[in-house]
Amino acid sequence: MIEIHMNRSVYSKDYKEIIERLKTARIEAGLAQQEVADKLGKPQSYISKIESGERRLDVVEIKKFANIYKKEISFFIK
Repeated sequence: MIEIHMNRSVYSKDYKEIIERLKTARIEAGLAQQEVADKLGKPQSYISKIESGERRLDVVEIKKFANIYKKEISFFIK
């Protein structure tokens, strides 16, 4: 039996860069995942899953994060 290991990521390089910028913005804002989750009315696991790539972001969510982190949307999508 031959095992083939495939890249499990379903996300593009561009999407991964957006996620990295999202994490960077949170850290630069001095916020913990729990603090961001509280501002959004979501559980901390919501932030964790987004930052780990388990949950996909949409544009409306990016806008909410941009407001919380005091960044322009263009910071995330370069």
